[in-house]
Amino acid sequence: MINKLNVLAVIPARGGSKGIPLKNLKKINGVPMVQLAAQVASSVEFIDRIVVSTDNEEIAKAAIEGGADAPFRRPEILSGDRISDTQVLAHALQEVERQDNKIYDIVVMLQPTSPLRTKQHIEDSIEMLVNYSYDSVWTVSETDSKCHPLKQLTIKNKALNYYDNQGKDIIARQQLETVYHRNGIAYVLKRDVILNSKTIKGSNCGALICHGDFISIDTEKDIELTNYFLKK
Repeated sequence: MINKLNVLAVIPARGGSKGIPLKNLKKINGVPMVQLAAQVASSVEFIDRIVVSTDNEEIAKAAIEGGADAPFRRPEILSGDRISDTQVLAHALQEVERQDNKIYDIVVMLQPTSPLRTKQHIEDSIEMLVNYSYDSVWTVSETDSKCHPLKQLTIKNKALNYYDNQGKDIIARQQLETVYHRNGIAYVLKRDVILNSKTIKGSNCGALICHGDFISIDTEKDIELTNYFLKK
């Protein structure tokens, strides 16, 4: 709880994954990613309840070992790869509120695929939402200028073109405005944003800029690289 506001952490971790089977159970430094997410959430005093939203018993067990609860199973209709985060969070929030007979004012989404998050990242995100009256806060990282949108290209029918036509005017990186990308470390949302606005980005969304190397796990190579960073 923070400022008398109840905080629910939701770890979305379905069993299906086209890229890496049972990706959320892949180990980082010897620990399943979903368990790592639960462990770091358990260290945050602001969080009143931690639940995993999953359709898989192995994932549920690993999350519980990390300190989360698994009081429900995600229905099949919400377990596909085209289901939005908003749908998953709304289901988890309403189910936990029904079971607990309690309203949660703030929801923190912690995706297992960003295993390099720390307790401080989560706490700073929650405090930013509360102290600056945002309705949502995303953690972001600065995008390397080599990957800037104005330096991206498309290929259609073997013809190369600029993704954005303004790219033709870029000569030096100093011309590029700094841009950021989601790093998946934390999304902090007010209840109303999820249930009424039906989005994870409210009309007044704050950005917590994270400094350092963060990897969002999509491939086996990402796992190897993350383990390398941790060992180093």
